[in-house]
Amino acid sequence: MSVGLLLVSHSSKIAEGVAELAHQMAASVTIVAAGGTDEDGIGTSFEKVQSGLASADSGDGVVVLYDLGSALLTTETAVDFLDDDDVRGRVRVVDAPLVEGAVAAAVAAEMGSGLDDVVAAARTAGGGAETGGGAEAGEGAETGDGAEAAKTGTAADSGSGSGSGADVGTQSVGAGAGAADDGVVERTVVLVNRDGLHARPAADFVKLAGSFDARIDVNGVDAQSLLAIMSLGLVRGAEARIRATGAEARRAVDELSELIETGFGED
Repeated sequence: MSVGLLLVSHSSKIAEGVAELAHQMAASVTIVAAGGTDEDGIGTSFEKVQSGLASADSGDGVVVLYDLGSALLTTETAVDFLDDDDVRGRVRVVDAPLVEGAVAAAVAAEMGSGLDDVVAAARTAGGGAETGGGAEAGEGAETGDGAEAAKTGTAADSGSGSGSGADVGTQSVGAGAGAADDGVVERTVVLVNRDGLHARPAADFVKLAGSFDARIDVNGVDAQSLLAIMSLGLVRGAEARIRATGAEARRAVDELSELIETGFGED
């Protein structure tokens, strides 16, 4: 089981399209679209939202994202009408960009993150401030909003090599894997798949990066931030410089490099 997502929009096409996009990057996560009126006109439907809350909840909670203010009103009304206090307590309505928030939250949910951390991933997609100290990648800790923000949100600001402006003090080691004197493992690889680091490969990369006990960055951005990785705009033939520190740094660099060099399994 994992945290489910409910996408509430005034348009059924928008809700279904965002759900389809998020599913491309998180196939195992339950993502329910609740868009349009009961007659599929422009507007929102109490019945669709209420049904969607039930469909999205597998017991680990539901994160709800919406497009406009009246969609929030409909959602809050549907939540208030839930009979079970435990079910109501597992619903989080998040103020975040619908598309970016849904993608970031879906990837976080597929990585096994808890409800609070999936909420944090969605919020960070909107550029919100990160709070608290995030858990190290690979520890599996769920410590509230700050933990997953460091893993799936925008690039973290730290001196450990995961932020967009972090200076880890390593020397260049060229295209081959190697470690500098301070323990940083680094390798530069070339993207070979046809479409480069687009949505699905980026999600695969982020999920793999999140499985290691290491701090990892790619071309200066957090390797565990989906939106940061996608913002690099790396196309076929572009170079990706992977750097890592921590207990599993070498393994992380080797496996992430292999993922890129084999074209993410694409034809």
